[in-house]
Amino acid sequence: MTGLLQGKRVLITGVLTEASIAFSVARLATEQGAEVVLSGYGRGLSITQRIAKRLPGEPRVLELDVTSEEHLAALADSLGGQLDGVLHAIGFAPASCLGSGLLDTPWTDVATALQVSTWSYAALARACLPLMPTGSSYVGLDFDATVAWPAYDWMGVAKAGLESANRYLARDLGAHGVRSNLVAAGPIKTMAAKSIPGFAMFEQAWKDKAPLGWDVTDAEPVARACVALLSDWFPATTGTIVHVDGGFRAVGA
Repeated sequence: MTGLLQGKRVLITGVLTEASIAFSVARLATEQGAEVVLSGYGRGLSITQRIAKRLPGEPRVLELDVTSEEHLAALADSLGGQLDGVLHAIGFAPASCLGSGLLDTPWTDVATALQVSTWSYAALARACLPLMPTGSSYVGLDFDATVAWPAYDWMGVAKAGLESANRYLARDLGAHGVRSNLVAAGPIKTMAAKSIPGFAMFEQAWKDKAPLGWDVTDAEPVARACVALLSDWFPATTGTIVHVDGGFRAVGA
């Protein structure tokens, strides 16, 4: 049986550990026939290179800092050839942006959170677009930003900006035949999650409320949604958010 991504070439950002959602996407995308290219930067680059050895085919790893215009400008040449899909799995906020509320965080730290977590979604799309033919797919990882969460603070604001950017990108990329969608995942125990004070509160909330249940150690359901959106099976879906959270969002008290 032909895989969902057979013959496609996909750039996947954000692979740091085997617990990363992006790692599960990379593994599943490869199993579904894609040629996968990973990216990393700074101290994380060597980690991504080591983790790549644990993926089928040991994908190529590019250095990419999404806050660097130099890196972004060179990306298309570094990749070379056609790019059928991109996974944006990038987010960061300084410690002061998490767990302390909104009132005392300095702008310099907020600016970093917004640049890395929100602005980079459009910046990476701009850098990759010259390689993306009609029918290509751009997918980002999200965490529901329609409500205020404990401790999430400025990262929650950044995610709200990401959701808005996704709608505007869908508008602008549509003229090129490129789709833009987000997957809003339930809480997963990733490296990023460790930086959120009181992450256990999220784990307990999902355990109590998600109709289908939720396993914070299993990124596979999220990865499947990402791979489906990267495939040709959603040719007329753009500007939307697919919630993979065990149904948590649909339930009140």
